[in-house]
Amino acid sequence: MATVALGSSAGKWVMGSAILASSMAFIDGTALNVVMPALQKGLNATAPDLLWILNAYLLVLASLILIGGSLGDKLGRKKILMWGILIFSIGSAACGLSPTVNWLIAFRVLQGAGGALMIPGSLALISTSINPEERGKSIGTWSAFTVLVTVGGPILGGALADWGLWRFIFFINIPIGIGAFLALWTKVNETRDEDAVHSVDFPGAIAIALGLAAVTFGFLRIPAVGFYNWQAYGSLTAGVILLIGFIIIEAKSKNPMMPLTLFSNMTFSGVNLLTFFLYAGLGAGMLFMSLDMVQVQGYKQVQSGLTFLPFTTLMILASRFFGSLADKHGPRLFLILGPALAGAGLFMLSFVKQTQGPSDYWTTFFPGILVLGLGMTFTVAPLTATVMASVSDHFSGTASGINNAMTRISGVFANAIFGALAVLFFSGALQAEIKNVSLNPTQKQAVMAQVANLGNAKAPAMLNSQDKAIVAKAYHTGFIAAYANIMRLSAGLGFLGALMSVLFIRNKAVKKE
Repeated sequence: MATVALGSSAGKWVMGSAILASSMAFIDGTALNVVMPALQKGLNATAPDLLWILNAYLLVLASLILIGGSLGDKLGRKKILMWGILIFSIGSAACGLSPTVNWLIAFRVLQGAGGALMIPGSLALISTSINPEERGKSIGTWSAFTVLVTVGGPILGGALADWGLWRFIFFINIPIGIGAFLALWTKVNETRDEDAVHSVDFPGAIAIALGLAAVTFGFLRIPAVGFYNWQAYGSLTAGVILLIGFIIIEAKSKNPMMPLTLFSNMTFSGVNLLTFFLYAGLGAGMLFMSLDMVQVQGYKQVQSGLTFLPFTTLMILASRFFGSLADKHGPRLFLILGPALAGAGLFMLSFVKQTQGPSDYWTTFFPGILVLGLGMTFTVAPLTATVMASVSDHFSGTASGINNAMTRISGVFANAIFGALAVLFFSGALQAEIKNVSLNPTQKQAVMAQVANLGNAKAPAMLNSQDKAIVAKAYHTGFIAAYANIMRLSAGLGFLGALMSVLFIRNKAVKKE
């Protein structure tokens, strides 16, 4: 398969189209986190509704992304990427027009299906089109420019949310999708694995989709019905059985969507474990930090978006540099230090208590965000380059799909599990806060019923003004306590990711056929 130089005209078109396609997904994720408070208010959504808005997309994406990568290898990476862009763009437009929470969740499913075709294809296109000796540099370039393109997402998203125009967050993807589609159509050559068998692993896809759906549903039901309700333990049990079945199906399939032989390379296995733990911690941490800033600390949503500028600036300035260093010296050191620093940043952020608002940003959130950003800058380009270098080129789409699936599956589990834990933490802290408040049983029940709304909890109308003020303060204090616990758990996942690098990743990434 002929490859091109990164600096050539053909190489620039490959990079440009891949960057635009990836940016659609990143804008959607980063901007949506920022506008969640406005969306919750605009659609009268509960905290479980918010988690389903996130998880409906992530669940479908994680379930189908392995097939998306495999289809690209077999049928053509450019073709599948273009289909993904088209479906994702249509889904984005439909999300922006959604009249209710349920419609929004349904159209997020459509976005997820498009993303499953689009996301693995962009990296696979780079890996198979750019000269191998420039792979780390090209992926570093992809990382830096993708962040540059998406840095406006949270800022613009926050501004639109403050103006009551949060629906336009979804419309941002449409012009980007048109640009990426036209660039691919007119300027980029097709790449595929000519020796691949053109068959799809439908049993594997069905097993992993149903398994992830069942596990996620089980965790999301725990706060409402408790673990000992059949809806919770029944769903979790069924989900685990289905996921075990998925592994058995892949082991026996002639054309698996996730070839288990790839995991015989310890570097490939280790980098995917690192991805799972690190991105679970990162996703949960950034979601709850956004909720804390807007719902408790008094930040406007545009201000919340701007607080991530140190993070994105570091990524823009240094991702390409660290990708090049990983090419020269090997990725292992970067993949140990990066997740450890990210974990340290999340741990620092867990100590932020009630502040005076944005005026306190530089002494409260900024240090943790800076360390978190530095850690991710160390990690992203070397991690992605290691994934793509540890397998042969005709498995590039599959490898990218597996690694992206790990990122998204970790997000599904983190949102479901940490969302359930946040409600439990908030409930426990709130009970302690109102223990000495003179409320009758009916009033206490009404106060506790707001727990499902997390930081958006409102004091019940039946309370007098004095009790309302006390309860409102208790809500803030209780949410901050829950936030601190979630951020420390997120930090622990970052440290666990660093441990995976120590145990499994070696600088010799052996290609497996």
